[in-house]
Amino acid sequence: MWKLRLCVLAVVFAASAGCANVGVKPWQRGVLARDDMQIVADPLDSAIDEHVYFSKEASSGGQGFGGGGCGCN
Repeated sequence: MWKLRLCVLAVVFAASAGCANVGVKPWQRGVLARDDMQIVADPLDSAIDEHVYFSKEASSGGQGFGGGGCGCN
């Protein structure tokens, strides 16, 4: 039984030690700051997509409000 506990403890320690070095290094910040690395790489394209989504959703507010435009909430 103590071997099992020791094994579980070793696995937990190894798993938690892998998270000790989480973060962005100073030399990686330049790469992550590029326009093509952003979540929304092209703001105009994103605005057009949101406009199409809101138009097709047919509800007031689009993403921010619950329910559809049919009135069957």
